[in-house]
Amino acid sequence: MLLLKGLLWGAPSPGAQDPSLLIGRTVELIGRLQADARVFETSCSALIDVERIDGRRYRGLTEVVLRPCPNPPQQGWQLKLTGALAAPQSSVHPLVFGPAKRLQRLGSWSQLRARQWQVLHQSWTPIADARRLIAARFQQVAGLQRGGLLAALVLGGAQVQLPAELREAFRVAGLSHALAASGFHLSVVLGSVLAVGRGLSRPLRVLLGCCALIVFLTLAGGQPSVVRAVLMGATALLIRESDQRSRGVGVLLLTLILMLLFRPAWAHSIGFQLSAAATAGLTLSAPGFEKHLLLSCPSRMRWLASGIAVSCAALVWTLPLQLLHFGSTPLYALVANLLAAPLLAPLTLSAMGLAVMALILPHPLLVVLAWPVQQLAGLLIALVHWISHWPAAQLLTGHPQPWVVFLMVVGLIPWLITPLRRLRGVAVVALVSAVVLHGVVQLGDGVVAATRFGRHWLLARHRGRAALVSTNADSHSCRVAKQLAHAHGHRRLDWIVLLDPVASEAMACWSSIAEHVQAPHQGRLPLVRGQRLQSDGLALSLLTNRGQAFQLQAGQQRWRLLATPQALWALKRSVGAGSGRWAGTWLGFRPTGDQQRWLRRHEAKDPMGVGL
Repeated sequence: MLLLKGLLWGAPSPGAQDPSLLIGRTVELIGRLQADARVFETSCSALIDVERIDGRRYRGLTEVVLRPCPNPPQQGWQLKLTGALAAPQSSVHPLVFGPAKRLQRLGSWSQLRARQWQVLHQSWTPIADARRLIAARFQQVAGLQRGGLLAALVLGGAQVQLPAELREAFRVAGLSHALAASGFHLSVVLGSVLAVGRGLSRPLRVLLGCCALIVFLTLAGGQPSVVRAVLMGATALLIRESDQRSRGVGVLLLTLILMLLFRPAWAHSIGFQLSAAATAGLTLSAPGFEKHLLLSCPSRMRWLASGIAVSCAALVWTLPLQLLHFGSTPLYALVANLLAAPLLAPLTLSAMGLAVMALILPHPLLVVLAWPVQQLAGLLIALVHWISHWPAAQLLTGHPQPWVVFLMVVGLIPWLITPLRRLRGVAVVALVSAVVLHGVVQLGDGVVAATRFGRHWLLARHRGRAALVSTNADSHSCRVAKQLAHAHGHRRLDWIVLLDPVASEAMACWSSIAEHVQAPHQGRLPLVRGQRLQSDGLALSLLTNRGQAFQLQAGQQRWRLLATPQALWALKRSVGAGSGRWAGTWLGFRPTGDQQRWLRRHEAKDPMGVGL
């Protein structure tokens, strides 16, 4: 009931004194940074807890963007900034994750691009300083990737700015949980501490375990997955030391109830949802899976039963959430977890011990002690990169509708919870229905239009195949095109047409997502009269002799593509080119009022709603 309440009414919303009320105004803002700024090539950004705007008191969060950023501000600094408050950029498409969605989940609805800024006060932040020192010394000793991995194992990926390619490799391999502070990391810490204190009295063991929990929470921060792990660990520790037996389901439910009572908005957190689902799988399904494997596996393979059962339970319970939020799932996650398991536990424990030494030991001694640990980290990174490059390592399904995911959950639960096995007949019907309904959507015909900052993209889809037209050919356009294709379940496109006359240095990026890339070269058009770019059910041809006016065929749908005003002018001059029945008109520019009226008169379907 608390979960439903949080999902339906617990979404964060701006307060009465939120900075978003002043969007569009140039303001002078005073506030304190919540965390260290994230550093990019030419800028940095950070969430700031607003104290005053133009001398008046305000409460809320906003993201500040500093460009240039030679001295990135740190957590606890009080800043005075001058700039215009703006609404965060929306994503190019609802299925593509954008700045507005990211900030909304953090409780911010505004963004300040500062023209001027100064530091008013630098507070003493011993915890943040310790995190920063651990991450910096790890990266000094072991390098950006290995050191970043070691820091993430101690502090959690949310506290460490890891290379994007490393995060992506772990995600594709199905090992993202290794970079996020969670119950696995806490179990390693708590288990090691209790093993060391086995001979101590009961009060001292409880005290030692509580200290480990507090240190873990302090270093990893109050993320939902960390809070859940700490609360469950504390409850299990107290029950165990009272000579009682705990039930995992009861401990989990008690933990989730406490969390949602105090923070209903956590119901919308992806980290909370994945952590709760994975833990439910471990408590409700893993023991049954292990028992079944022990009975059916050969005796030589029984030592693998526990690892397979735990991985399978976590993967299956989180599968609906993976598909709902990301539209994809790692195909080799089970194999990756089994191969990485022998490395993760000793590496996590070694990294935590090394973190303590990083705070007190000199650099030369730390280099010697870190050498074997960084070799282990390098082995794990190599394993992850190897698995992430296996064929079809990431299964792209596209984002299913929430009610389709609900059908999937209904179909999975009787197979995961033994007392409900009598409902498995109904469950099969629900699962098949979910797959068929999502398949019908994915195999349908249609086009998807997106735009941002004068760049335009059109994704044409037919029976699981797709092709793309882009007005720009730069690297940013390629990244957005890849996100758009992946969000709709397409790993490789049949072909791409680039309408940018300027030579691009990102052709390698475009070639990585399509079988064929057609681009202007030395002033020539992508297509000439009589040419036709075609694959199964998808075709592009010129509509007029002049200008970039094209006809796109996506199954039974026929679209007009007008990339430039000159293409529209040529269409007006061409006899018969604008006639016929069209599914719609895609524009690679913003039309004038006269142009819109002409398009409406010639059977174009709402040009302002398509491609703009």
